[in-house]
Amino acid sequence: MKVSVVMGSISDREIAEKSVEVLEQFGVEVDLRVISAHRTPFEAADFAKTAEDLGTEVIIAIAGKAAHLAGVIAGITPLPVIGLPVKSSTMDGMDSLLSVVQMPKGVPVATVAINGGENAGLLAVQILSVKYPELREKFKEYKTRLKKEVEEMDKIVRR
Repeated sequence: MKVSVVMGSISDREIAEKSVEVLEQFGVEVDLRVISAHRTPFEAADFAKTAEDLGTEVIIAIAGKAAHLAGVIAGITPLPVIGLPVKSSTMDGMDSLLSVVQMPKGVPVATVAINGGENAGLLAVQILSVKYPELREKFKEYKTRLKKEVEEMDKIVRR
C-alpha cells in the first residue's frame, strides 16, 4: 500500500504533513515529493508516467494559487488522484479550489476542502481499502472512534 503525496512547493508542507500523518496512522507507505506543474513540468510528467510502476496506488496532489498539479498528473496517470487545494495569499484559496475541482471531462480529480490534509489522507485510505480488506477494517474502527467522540461531546453539552 503506497500513496504519493506531491506538493507544488515546500510552503505546502504543513498541509502535506497532515495527510502523511493520517496515512502513517493507517500503516500506509508514503512517498513525499515537491514537484511543480509550472516550474518543473517535465519532472511532473515523469512522476505521473512512472508512479504506478514505482508502486504508488493513489496520488494526493497539493497546490495553491493556479493549482494545476493535480490536473496535470491526472491527465497522465491512470491512478486515482486526490486534489488538495491550499489557501494562498489571495482569494482565501478559492482560486486553488476552483483550479483543482473544475476538471474537463475524462480527467477526474477527487477534491477535498481547502487545506483539507486530513480528509485527503482519509480518502486515500478509503480508496485503498477497496483492495486491502485489513485497511477497510481499520477504517471502520476509525469511524467507530469518531462516533464515540461525538457521543462524549454530546454528554458534555446535554442539559
